[in-house]
Amino acid sequence: MSLFVSNKSLQSWLDEYAVSHQDHTNKLIHVICVPVIFLTIVALIMNISPILMAVTAVGVLWFYLRLSLSLFLAMAVFIALCVGFVLLVNWHVGVWIAIFVVAWIGQFVGHKIEGAKPSFFEDLQFLLIGPAWVAMNLFKRA
Repeated sequence: MSLFVSNKSLQSWLDEYAVSHQDHTNKLIHVICVPVIFLTIVALIMNISPILMAVTAVGVLWFYLRLSLSLFLAMAVFIALCVGFVLLVNWHVGVWIAIFVVAWIGQFVGHKIEGAKPSFFEDLQFLLIGPAWVAMNLFKRA
């Protein structure tokens, strides 16, 4: 299955993702680390090519649009903010790699605390659901 195609509903994805994200500490770690990982991926792709970032963004946003218009809009804004931040700070690629590694270590610590393996071990599309899960949880609190 393509990384950008889904036959599941947004709620189905979120419910499956939530199974391995019940522990309060793990949830908190994810709320911090998932957006940081997303940002670093944007930075690393932009470092390769802004055109590649644009093409990647289109594919990612297509995935979100098929799930929910509001999620698509939220993630489009988030991607734009990430791109803007990357352009503003203009950090060396090594800084982005270091942040990426530290954030992933945080994720794995969270899953160790949870006692569950990361969802993307089952399906790589969960790498796109993590940011959606964080966004939806933040919307619930607003």
